[in-house]
Amino acid sequence: MTAPADRTRSSEELIRAEEPVLAQNYHPLPVVVARAEGAWVEDVEGRRYLDMLAGYSALNFGHRHPALIEAAHRQLDRLTLTSRAFHNDRLASFAERLAALTGQDMVLPMNTGAEAVESGIKVARKWAYEVKGVPDGRATIVVAADNFHGRTTTIVGFSTDETARSGFGPFTPGFRVVPYNDLAALRAAVDDTTAAVLIEPIQGEAGVVVPDDGYLTGVRELTHRANCLFVADEIQSGLGRTGRTLAVEHESVVPDLVLLGKALGGGIVPVSAVVGRREVLGVLRPGEHGSTFGGNPLAAAVGTAVVELLRTGEFQRRATELGSVLREGLTALLGKGVVGFRARGLWAGVDVDPALGTGREVSERLMREGILVKDTHGSTIRLAPPLTVTEDELRQALGTLEKVLAA
Repeated sequence: MTAPADRTRSSEELIRAEEPVLAQNYHPLPVVVARAEGAWVEDVEGRRYLDMLAGYSALNFGHRHPALIEAAHRQLDRLTLTSRAFHNDRLASFAERLAALTGQDMVLPMNTGAEAVESGIKVARKWAYEVKGVPDGRATIVVAADNFHGRTTTIVGFSTDETARSGFGPFTPGFRVVPYNDLAALRAAVDDTTAAVLIEPIQGEAGVVVPDDGYLTGVRELTHRANCLFVADEIQSGLGRTGRTLAVEHESVVPDLVLLGKALGGGIVPVSAVVGRREVLGVLRPGEHGSTFGGNPLAAAVGTAVVELLRTGEFQRRATELGSVLREGLTALLGKGVVGFRARGLWAGVDVDPALGTGREVSERLMREGILVKDTHGSTIRLAPPLTVTEDELRQALGTLEKVLAA
């Protein structure tokens, strides 16, 4: 990494400067990042930190991956935006390669993860009315408790997190909430009005909750029998994070629609997509859905480069191999400040003994030792390093966690 970034204000001054002019919708750790490369970031004073969060999986390939930066630079010199009023020369290749990578037929390009979820909801309802024959206005979608699918008013309306919901109603009807990892409850909630079952294959915000073996297979079988769609939100779990291109591949399950985002933009631009079967995404017609920036040439160029990185299988293998190191290290910490953890690939939710502090307090202690993580509920922290992290770096982070918990 190069010398510390030039600065006119310190970290403390920059944090204070944000307060009167930024809406207080986040509570970031008190670190001001100015530069980054690979798995490392640097603050304005030149202090270095190992990034063990990777932008909630948006930085699966690390900061400023050379192949992705090159693709962005090349495209910036040619064309960045046309809107979807015209075709552009990058979109077809992106859609072809993404569909092939995910084993699906068609792609609906959007920008943010929440847009992908909203798009999936619209497509599922349209399919229910036009294909399944649900009476107009009566389609329902079954979701899981403790879900996290985004922050729009429709999405927070079916959240069970009161912090996300409170003060934002009235909410969109048509959603049924059942416990996660409970096939009996899911079966009881599905009926003739059900357009889709929308779940995360692994619940991220809830603390990296991995369902029982057979749960995803059961969801697929149930939706087949009920003639409704299986919509998998792979925005955090997908694109290499769990050791497979998609987390559903751990059970060889193929959903009707898959929602992608975060890592699809390579940490450079926001890129999301709904990928799915032709007979499902084919219900959309011109004018019924759209996005000015969705599928823009810059996003398509970067997204294509991301797909090419994943097509080799290298990052999926790294997540599997280093995931074993992660599990081994966390297992060794059980009883030494860690009371439990859940992990798949390079992704873990770690439950710290509440007597040692909240997740926020542990995250701040790790930050002071040069390791960046983020808390979720209670005393749980999340570990999701870039898939480019080395074994030595991963062991360094685990050693620092052990040190912080012991102290």
